[in-house]
Amino acid sequence: MSGMHSTAMWTTALALVVVAGGAAIGILAITTGRVPTVGRKKVLRPKLWGYGSLTAAAGMGAFLLCLGGLGSRPAAHFNLALVGMAVFFLGSFLQYLSQRPARTDSLNHPQDAA
Repeated sequence: MSGMHSTAMWTTALALVVVAGGAAIGILAITTGRVPTVGRKKVLRPKLWGYGSLTAAAGMGAFLLCLGGLGSRPAAHFNLALVGMAVFFLGSFLQYLSQRPARTDSLNHPQDAA
């Protein structure tokens, strides 16, 4: 095994550990409603944040499988890699939405109550 191949394998393994960690944090947020302390103050809807984290991890995992060190022929799976990146950005968008307040119904919460 050459030095270049060994480095690629370690890099891929590290990337998969990071993706698995993101998925685990997402599952934890979905099931318990807890968010890591780094962004806890900003997150208003922790379950939506968890779904976003899980979706982003799935998209990045698909990207790694297609174009990363795990793909045997990267050019053959380029379209799937693009779909993986699109899914990753969808998950990031869900995490962004979890930091915004939910819409309120003006009929249930009248602003000009006398």
